[in-house]
Amino acid sequence: MNTKNYGYARVSTRDQNEERQLIALREYGVTDKCLYIDKISGKDFNRPMYRRMVRKMKEGDVLVIKSIDRLGRNYEEIKEQWRMLTQDKHVEIVVLEMPLLNTQQGCDLTGTLIADIVLQLLSYVAQVEREFIRQRQAEGIAAARERGVRFGRDFKERPEQYPDCVAIWRSGEMSARVAARTLGISHSTFLRWAEEQMLASG
Repeated sequence: MNTKNYGYARVSTRDQNEERQLIALREYGVTDKCLYIDKISGKDFNRPMYRRMVRKMKEGDVLVIKSIDRLGRNYEEIKEQWRMLTQDKHVEIVVLEMPLLNTQQGCDLTGTLIADIVLQLLSYVAQVEREFIRQRQAEGIAAARERGVRFGRDFKERPEQYPDCVAIWRSGEMSARVAARTLGISHSTFLRWAEEQMLASG
C-alpha cells in the first residue's frame, strides 16, 4: 500500500513562528508538499488547512504532529477527531513529543489501546487544570478586591488568543505592544490584564 506521512502544524496567531514544528516534521520524513499549516486558534477544528489535509488522507497514511496541543486545545474535540482518524479513516497518528500517544506502536491493538488511555488521561488532567485555574482566578480576584484593587469596566472576557499571547509575551518572544495589536486592544489594557492575571493566580 502506497502510504504517505502528513505533517500538521498550528500556531495561534500570525505573529507566532511555526518553524520549530516544521523542522521536527521534516526530520521525521514529511515532505513539504504534505505539510499543512494553520495560523488560527486551537479552540475547535474549523480550520481550512486541517480539513483539506484530512480530506486527502487515506487508509494507512500517517498524521505527524509535534505535540498534542498543536492538534487542538479542546480535548473533547481532540478525542472525537482521534476516533474519526484512527477508526473511520484508519489513519495512524504520531505525536513526536509524546511517543505513548503513537498509534503505530507495534501496529497492533495494544498500541491503539495505550494511546487511547493516554489521551483519556490527558483529557482528565486538562479538565482538572481548567477548573483549578478558574478557582484560583476567582479566589485571586476576590482577594484583590478586598485589598482595594479596582478592576474597572474593562475587566471583561478576554479574546480567545489572549492566553497564548500573554504566555509568549512572558517568555520574551513578543513585545507587549505586538501582543496588544494582535488582540486588537490598547497597550495599557494588555498590561493591565496581565497584571490582573498575576494577581488572580496568586
